[in-house]
Amino acid sequence: MAKTTKGPGGPGGRELKTRVKTARKRTLSSTLWLQRQLNDPYVARAKREGWRSRAAFKLLEIDEKFHLLQPGQKIVDLGAAPGGWAQAAARKVKSAEGRGKVVGIDLLDIEPIAGVDFAVQDFLAPEAPERLKAMLGGEADGVLSDMAANTTGHKRTDHLRIIHLAELAVEFAGEVLKPGGFFLCKLFQGGETGELVTRLKRDYALVRHVKPGASRADSAELYVLATGFRAMRFGGLRSNLAETE
Repeated sequence: MAKTTKGPGGPGGRELKTRVKTARKRTLSSTLWLQRQLNDPYVARAKREGWRSRAAFKLLEIDEKFHLLQPGQKIVDLGAAPGGWAQAAARKVKSAEGRGKVVGIDLLDIEPIAGVDFAVQDFLAPEAPERLKAMLGGEADGVLSDMAANTTGHKRTDHLRIIHLAELAVEFAGEVLKPGGFFLCKLFQGGETGELVTRLKRDYALVRHVKPGASRADSAELYVLATGFRAMRFGGLRSNLAETE
């Protein structure tokens, strides 16, 4: 059950905020998450403007600043569900109009999006990279990764999981990007990101850390943006892991 109360910032200096009462079968954490969603202006804006998720505004804000997405490009979206990034990319590259192409992958299914080819599959599966390459039909202009592993509640473990996903995304980008391409990936602040960023600095002309305004202030997430891919092909993490098994 939700209750609306007044808070600062609306008409007369006060705005309406929604508080959610803890239901019998709802945990405190899920109640707080629901309350945050109900009061998130980006969630409300996404619904008004027809975006699949509030995450679309993160990509749009980054693109507005760095001009990554252009009509006619080929883009890969890793961890695409519920589709906010793929939807934004498709509109920017005009894939629904036949000018570009956007392919995505996720464990979860999503409702069809105009201009997006989507595969329901675990990106960790050995065959996933080749499937994405076949869907793309050539080199990519950009690789996007908003992937996040399921959390365990153990900060160290959760951080290592997200780093592992990021490393696999970096490897895939190195296999599929054309010279000059870009790579945008979600990370969480922590001590294990240094080696990954060092690798990106080797393979790309410029590497930046970005935290868009649409990213919640209390979130530890940040994004690493690497531009100017140098197109050096190396043996990847997947192949190295296979050799040691």
